[in-house]
Amino acid sequence: MSSRRTTTITGSLVAASFSAVLILSGTAGADDQGPGSSKGGKAVDEAPAGVELTTLLPEKISVDNGSEETAITATVKNEGSADSGPIRLLVVGFDGLTVKNVQGCSPIAEKDLPEGSNSGFSCALDDLAAGASKSFDVDAGYDLGSTGKICLPVQNSDGSKTFWQQGPVPFGTTNPSPNAPATPLLLGTDNKPAAPGGDELPRTGPGRNVVPLGAAGATLLAAGAAGLWWSRRPRPRREG
Repeated sequence: MSSRRTTTITGSLVAASFSAVLILSGTAGADDQGPGSSKGGKAVDEAPAGVELTTLLPEKISVDNGSEETAITATVKNEGSADSGPIRLLVVGFDGLTVKNVQGCSPIAEKDLPEGSNSGFSCALDDLAAGASKSFDVDAGYDLGSTGKICLPVQNSDGSKTFWQQGPVPFGTTNPSPNAPATPLLLGTDNKPAAPGGDELPRTGPGRNVVPLGAAGATLLAAGAAGLWWSRRPRPRREG
């Protein structure tokens, strides 16, 4: 084998190895929020026949300790056998978690925000096909000196029915890292803020309080202490 051919083959192998490293590195860093989870979610009003709507939130997020900003992916899925028709996803922040922007969605007016919430966006979908999903990029702020929760209701287009609601479910950590560049938070975990003296905020429990939705659907009314609140609107009795 000539030295020129040996050089060519060796160079090709090096280039291939370098490309493989780039591909693997890109793949490893592409999903830094972990798999999606429907933790804290519950079906509320009955969806149309063949429609099964759920939501997903990342199992973990990372909050920049300097800016106290984070990114969250909110996903709505139709796991049924029929198309959904017009629906909307609400993304609502509570306590230390403030929703600053949701790509492609409209902010909920302050007067229409749920009691106890600080921010929210409404994402309209003309239709979600059977087996399809739609993800939204959420920009949020997180006060690491507090607890923080997020809520994802899925409603019909006018908000008169809520087919599914995830949360308000907390993001948090029991092991704060104030000296690190960022603090990782886990879904379904009450936050233990890193505060002088190491004082821990009161923990919230999985309460069974009911949160009715008005006809507009944008106002979730708080009932009782903080925790996981379920939205349920009384259904009218059918006339015989």
